[in-house]
Amino acid sequence: MRKHNADETCGIAQAAVVLGDWWNVLILREIARGHVRFDALAAEIGLSRNVLTERLGRLVANGVLHRKLYQRRPVRYEYVLTDAGVALLPLLVGMQDWGDRWVLGNGSLTATADADGAEHARMDALVGTRVPEDLQLPGTQGTDLPVISPDATATVLFTYPGTGVDWDERIPGVAGCTLENRLFRDAWPDFRRAGVDVRGVSTQLTYEQAEFARIEEIPYPLLSDAHHQLGAALRLPTFRGAGRLRHKRLILIVDAERTVRHAMFPVDDIPHAVTRSLRLAEDCARAA
Repeated sequence: MRKHNADETCGIAQAAVVLGDWWNVLILREIARGHVRFDALAAEIGLSRNVLTERLGRLVANGVLHRKLYQRRPVRYEYVLTDAGVALLPLLVGMQDWGDRWVLGNGSLTATADADGAEHARMDALVGTRVPEDLQLPGTQGTDLPVISPDATATVLFTYPGTGVDWDERIPGVAGCTLENRLFRDAWPDFRRAGVDVRGVSTQLTYEQAEFARIEEIPYPLLSDAHHQLGAALRLPTFRGAGRLRHKRLILIVDAERTVRHAMFPVDDIPHAVTRSLRLAEDCARAA
């Protein structure tokens, strides 16, 4: 690849060399989603096996992916993100956010979504898929916690833009994060009686979430997706507000096998959504 001499000190140019082209970006997107084996990658992307082999080799050589042996006879590898690969996730989510707004959308800044839009269709398509195994995020208790509770018959996973933020009222759909958390807090005994766990997720830092949880006496974990691991894994809808890329409000009902059973998006009527999530989670727990 021919480069101008100045590109040697340009981080954008050097990153472009590593990412390469369309296919490399899609490979990283699918690995972030949990498709880490060769056959799964080939099926999801539709890339020829020879080209996929070559692209995976480049990403390994550039330190973005690591080959992890999972079978000896015959030898088979999984392709997992290195620290450098994980550090690319915010870039992928940022690309998705730009595409959702400026290519698939009309350019308006919003924390909600149209019922017939691309983000709504993408969240509907989550139903029946599985949340990647071993996906953990920093929690308000001071340790990393599984996104899906390993001990519950079902998990209600809800994402929200952020609490304690002086929101620009011109952004539709941002208000209500504190209300939503309070409603889940008040319904917490009902969720626990049903064997259901609750996880709240935002892109705020852990100390911000911990302070809010202390003041509001939140009994369930709040998880920080500041590095966009969950956002990239599920291709969650985002918007940029108050200086940060933030999750739009979404509620997922996930069973004990990490399969998404229900996806509620967009969430406009927060009290109704919390009540409905309890009913759907109870149904999911009874079916377990």
